[in-house]
This record gives sequence, C-alpha cells and structure tokens, in this order.
Amino acid sequence: MKLDADASRRMIAPAAPAAPMTEPPCPLCVDDGGVVLWRDAFCRVVLAAEPDYPGFCRVILERHVRETSDLDAAAQTRLMTVVFAVEAEVRRATGAYKMNVASLGNVVPHVHWHVVPRRPDDPRFPDPVWGPPRRASTPPPWPPDGARRLADALRARLG
Repeated sequence: MKLDADASRRMIAPAAPAAPMTEPPCPLCVDDGGVVLWRDAFCRVVLAAEPDYPGFCRVILERHVRETSDLDAAAQTRLMTVVFAVEAEVRRATGAYKMNVASLGNVVPHVHWHVVPRRPDDPRFPDPVWGPPRRASTPPPWPPDGARRLADALRARLG
C-alpha cells in the first residue's frame, strides 16, 4: 500500500513539546536559611551556621528572583543599602581584618548576598571561604549574645 505524503504526515505523531526544565524547590523560599537577625517585607538578614566564620551573614531577597540585575533600580539600591549596613555592623561586631561581600548563587539561584568577616589566620585566608582549608585554625569566640547584639545593631541601623 502506497501512502501519499499527506497521509504519511498524519500517521506520524507530532513531537511532544519539550518539557520545561524543572528545578527542585528553592531552599531560600522554603526556609529562612539561618537565624533571622532582621527582616522586612523586602529581604531578610540571617546569621549563617558557619563555625569557622562567626558573624557570617546572608542578605536574602524575600521573593524568588534569580539575578540582582532582574531587579529594578530602586530594588537594587534597597538591597545594597541592606548589604552595606550588614557589612558595617558585622565588621564592627567581629573586628574583622577584611570583609568579603559576594553574590554567587551557583548552588542556590535565588538572590542572596554573603557577608563574611575574614581574618589572616582563618582556615582559608586569603582564598574564598568555600575553598579547601590551608591551615587549622580556631575561630575567634562568638559571644553567647552575639546574635542578639548584631540583631539590635541592624534594627537600629535599618529600622
């Protein structure tokens, strides 16, 4: 049996559209991501569980956005105002030698900024905190009320 071209096309099922790429649930949308020190409707500041870096904070946008450049200018300014306030208060609270401020999002594609106090004797200095340690190091003590004092300083500065 010979089929004409139209019949042949009708017999072949059209290709299904490609399924959209799905991502696992965003951990920063379902969890605070640390101990909340300060929050408003726009973003939150959390103290991260990073024992080698007492005072390590994250500034996390409250809505799911992948890139800071996806925000309008006013939102970018608002976010960076909070990031720089956190940097100043963490620096004051920890006496850090150097502050690292970074937005990577390679693992969690949700706008968040890392605010990391550094010291020359920390385990990875001068490398990024995510690299392998260069040396053994004992972190400086973080006072039992350190989170509360940092939260108080952020509230005083940010409202």
